[in-house]
Amino acid sequence: MVAPMTPPAAAPEFLKRAGWHDAEILPLAGDASFRRYFRVEAPGRHAVLMDSPAPHEDPRPFLTIAEHLIALGFSAPHTLAADLEHGLVLLEDFGDARMREVLDAAPEAELRIYSDAVDLLAKLHKHRAADLPPYDEKEYLREAGLLTEWYAPALGLDVDADGYRAAWREALAPLLHDRSVTVLRDYHAENIMLIDGREGTDGLGLLDFQDALAGHPAYDLVSLLQDARRDVPEALEADMLNRYLETARPADGFSDAYWLLGAQRNAKIVGIFTRLYKRDGKPRYLSYLPRVWDYLERDLAQPALAPVKAWFDANIPADKRGSATIA
Repeated sequence: MVAPMTPPAAAPEFLKRAGWHDAEILPLAGDASFRRYFRVEAPGRHAVLMDSPAPHEDPRPFLTIAEHLIALGFSAPHTLAADLEHGLVLLEDFGDARMREVLDAAPEAELRIYSDAVDLLAKLHKHRAADLPPYDEKEYLREAGLLTEWYAPALGLDVDADGYRAAWREALAPLLHDRSVTVLRDYHAENIMLIDGREGTDGLGLLDFQDALAGHPAYDLVSLLQDARRDVPEALEADMLNRYLETARPADGFSDAYWLLGAQRNAKIVGIFTRLYKRDGKPRYLSYLPRVWDYLERDLAQPALAPVKAWFDANIPADKRGSATIA
């Protein structure tokens, strides 16, 4: 169920210890996970309170990756105080200019902002991966399997789950060896802030990277350019993919990896958004499914996805994709 946006009971004492005894706690945002965010306002200053309640959440990975990104010169939020026992973290506040809403209000800025976001990835990928678990075959298959675990049953489909895993194992094999970069895993327009007074890549504030892994550089580019929550025009996607290729100069086979990881990520998202509705009572995520299926169909049309496309054609009828009604 959707968690109420009431401050956690431990928050007032935590803020008092942190020197924010005079602060007001205001709801800021929920999350697809169990995390919640609040704005903390005191005379002349403000911050963000992240509530990561145990046993569902652990703020330590977020803090570790934030330190890593800051050390490399990227704009991740500085930690002002933390109470790990209660899952509370007080963070630097990047403001309210989230990339998605900025572009909704000023679509003419789309090319500039997406260019900066792609350039940030190219800069990040010049650095070796942080000391993180690998994005390995087991994890790719677990994620892709969310489609057969949640979406197929929700539509009453009896699918070949073993064949699904085998198709993915065959398709993903060429890119499994590449674990060269820090993969933020949710790099998209709702997790990128535009920080007032900073320009270019320095002006992009990074959020929601606690699930980072060491993996392939194409993954976060797909996350940005095949955004489940925002339409990214095909022409812009093509331009930005070319921009990354020209700027980062990745190894041969990157374009195939892009489409492979696009399909893998979108299959995962179809499963996750179905789960958010069926298990967690969050029906708004169903409205994103047609867009995600559009991306997935485009990915599956690429030659590198041939075994996976064959499975979809045999197991998921056309009328059960995209806008199919989930009971």
